[in-house]
Amino acid sequence: MSRLGGSSLALRLVAAASLGWALSGCSSAPGSPSPAAPTPATASAMATPTNTATAAATTGRPGQQDIMKIPLVTGIYTADPAAHVFGDKLYVYTSHDRDTNLPDDSLGGQYDMTDYHVLSFADMHTLPADLGEILNVKNVPWAEKQMWAPDAAFKNGTYYLYFPAKDKQGVFRIGVATSTSPAGPFVAQKEPIAGSFSIDPAVFVDDDGQAYMYFGGLWGGQLERWQSGTYNPNAAPGGGDGGQKALGPRVARLSGDMLSFDGPAKEVSIVDAGGQPLSAVDSRHFFEASWVHKYKGTYYLSYSTGESQHMAYATSDSPIGPFVFRGYVLTPVQGWTTHGSIVQFQGGWYLFYHDDSLSGVDHKRCAKVAPLTYNADGTIQTINP
Repeated sequence: MSRLGGSSLALRLVAAASLGWALSGCSSAPGSPSPAAPTPATASAMATPTNTATAAATTGRPGQQDIMKIPLVTGIYTADPAAHVFGDKLYVYTSHDRDTNLPDDSLGGQYDMTDYHVLSFADMHTLPADLGEILNVKNVPWAEKQMWAPDAAFKNGTYYLYFPAKDKQGVFRIGVATSTSPAGPFVAQKEPIAGSFSIDPAVFVDDDGQAYMYFGGLWGGQLERWQSGTYNPNAAPGGGDGGQKALGPRVARLSGDMLSFDGPAKEVSIVDAGGQPLSAVDSRHFFEASWVHKYKGTYYLSYSTGESQHMAYATSDSPIGPFVFRGYVLTPVQGWTTHGSIVQFQGGWYLFYHDDSLSGVDHKRCAKVAPLTYNADGTIQTINP
């Protein structure tokens, strides 16, 4: 979620022109369902995006659309999609980019989100329903601002929403909220998770029921400020330089009630094919946006590389690593960087991600989805957005 820079003005102008042509010259194909009408809260959230049906070609099956690689929601700006199958539906939990124009302070100050939404899919041929706001910063007692990338999990008959936010001292912590429904609303715990810090929580529940939280992000995500074990506001951003080992994400086992860490968080090691840790100047190094999924018994860690703007992945035979770099899930998107999740639904595998193609502005993004394909050796075919 943090940011170092943006795309050039020329690229922005080209993107804006292309988007204007697409929205003005296209409409839904005959027989395609219209997107769900916005809720009152959605409709009043901002004026810039519209709820006009996005251009989509039919799949050849009556009443269905090709929703791949187009904005899933156009009534609001959505980012950081975290996808989970609960029951017979797919739910995608997103942050909500407000229609603001705060200055870029190189530490993510322009990403000033205050609430979360959830999208619901009945299948992968129909645009999702935006089920509305599920949690707002005003209802989180310990949080002050910047409700960045969330995630969700289900266990013990309860749905859990995990989220980062800055506390009253400007330090990112990770909170948790609960609900009896995947659609919320969620009620936040009064305090953040003890021992949590930084951003981008992602929760993976293994086959044995043990849950793990992966988290961390450089620069605006403040991960560098915790290298000593306590918060150091003067720590230099960037995760080291020269031949220094890159900082990895953190992982912590969650307790049985899913509300606390079962022991301290540990660093996840990401290594090259020779078993050597990636250095801080290696373009493959971790920056933010951890996500873990399992495929044929192998654990896959995907993440954003930040400056080089790829979504990379590494694999391991253990949920706590070390993870061996394998390649890229996604080439750079339009905008600063991306944040993704990988999920299996109705027999297919999908990558959810975001870019800024709806607005041409880095902090006004839109969630998208693309089919994901594995090769016979377990590697992932790189997606070009």
